Amino acid sequence: MPLGRREFLSLSKDTSQPETDFWIRVHRPAMACRFEVTLPGSDGRHIPAAREALDGIDAVEAALTIFRDESDINQVNRSAGDGPAFLSPHLLALLVQSQALHRATERAFDITSTPLSRTWGFLRREGRLPTLAEIENARSVVGMEKLILDEAAKTVRFGRPGVELNFNAIGKGYALDQVAAGLRRRGVRHALLSAGGSSVLAIGGGREGFGVDVRSARVPRPLARLRLRDAALGTSGAGEQFFEIEGGRFGHLLDPRTGWPARGLVSVSVVADEAATADALATAFFVGGAGLAERYCADHPRTLALLTEEGAPGALRVIGDHDGARWDSGRPGAGPAAEMRGVDA
Repeated sequence: MPLGRREFLSLSKDTSQPETDFWIRVHRPAMACRFEVTLPGSDGRHIPAAREALDGIDAVEAALTIFRDESDINQVNRSAGDGPAFLSPHLLALLVQSQALHRATERAFDITSTPLSRTWGFLRREGRLPTLAEIENARSVVGMEKLILDEAAKTVRFGRPGVELNFNAIGKGYALDQVAAGLRRRGVRHALLSAGGSSVLAIGGGREGFGVDVRSARVPRPLARLRLRDAALGTSGAGEQFFEIEGGRFGHLLDPRTGWPARGLVSVSVVADEAATADALATAFFVGGAGLAERYCADHPRTLALLTEEGAPGALRVIGDHDGARWDSGRPGAGPAAEMRGVDA
């Protein structure tokens, strides 16, 4: 299920730790990427639990995909302009979370921005420069203030026809959170979860934590190595989907408040408690810039943002803190790799 989130910042997992001689990877394709659970070799008994937890992604994908006519989200998009539309559990949970993030990020995170992406041609990967009238027409149906959510009744209504929901900036992280919850219910206390190259979640992490190399598509070397313990890392960037006209570079990450592509940053990585939050904040900070990241992190402890800026894509700007993430004392990418054994889910 392509949700539109590109893997601009690859996360190269290094699970080498003294606690185990090899690691087991259980994986399956979903949401147009590879979801993976990495377990210590001594936890082979948890392979069935990993498979079962990964199978749960099917229900998330069926709810969130915009590429199946009868998905939960498409049914809501078709009917909520005419009256209250019933929300499945996954949609209700994500709408509540998305509204909170929308307010906390000064409206930079917005799940109604699909009309803008369509206007700029990014939905079909055919970038184009729209007219000002086209941008304003799309903006007229963008904005989460146009959603009328009734949590008690489990319904949402659109304030005007033409509004659309799309969870492309939070869906994979939400799916990882669901996988993690399933693993914890089954007694798994030590695992590294990933979705493509944009979302990672650590359950436990041993004494050292899971090593994650943070990379950018526009920088040949790793930007940093973090050690994650009971924390999630989400990334966002504009390294691949863009077009150029008369020397201007227009990326696919759009500011829903202006209707124009975000400028100033190359990539953003965020560490938070949940993968959905980390993913959403990575997009919001890319849109809102370092100023928004500073204000948010000041008001929300346990949030760490790593920003690379245009003009200095190889340098990291670090904002905030999270006690589940620490810098590796070694060089990014250094150290022996543990033996990995793959298992198809």
